[in-house]
Amino acid sequence: MARIPGLQVIRSKVAGYGVITTRKRKKGSVITNVEGVIWYAKEKRDDRHSLILEPGIFFDMVDQTRYLNHSCEPNVVVEAGVTKNGNGWAQLQALRDLKPGEELFFDYALPPELKERCYCRTRSCRGWIVEKR
Repeated sequence: MARIPGLQVIRSKVAGYGVITTRKRKKGSVITNVEGVIWYAKEKRDDRHSLILEPGIFFDMVDQTRYLNHSCEPNVVVEAGVTKNGNGWAQLQALRDLKPGEELFFDYALPPELKERCYCRTRSCRGWIVEKR
C-alpha cells in the first residue's frame, strides 16, 4: 500500500486503528483521492472496508483510508461513485477546518439491514451505524 502524504494510521481511541491528518486542512478541501477496487454483490465478498456506490456495486478502499472510523459527528465526507466507463472512484473531503493530529471520521450511514452498534460516543450518537431517516 502506497503511503498518502499527510495521513498517518494510528491506534484509535474509538475502535482499532484510525487515521489522523498530519497537516492543516481547510473546510471543503480535498484530502485525498482514494485508491480502491470495484466489486459486485454477485461476487459474494464480505468486506467491511467497502463503500456502497450503487445497489450491488461496492468500492473496496485499499489505501490508508480503509482505516477511517465512523462517527455520528464526522469531520470528513467521502464522495464516491461510478464513472461512465464503470470504474469506481472516491474522494475524501474536509467538512471543517482540521488541525494536525486530528483523527478523521466519516459517517458510514449503513442501510438498516446492515446496521451495527455505534461506539463513537459523540453528543449526537445515534447508537447505531445506520443512515439517517
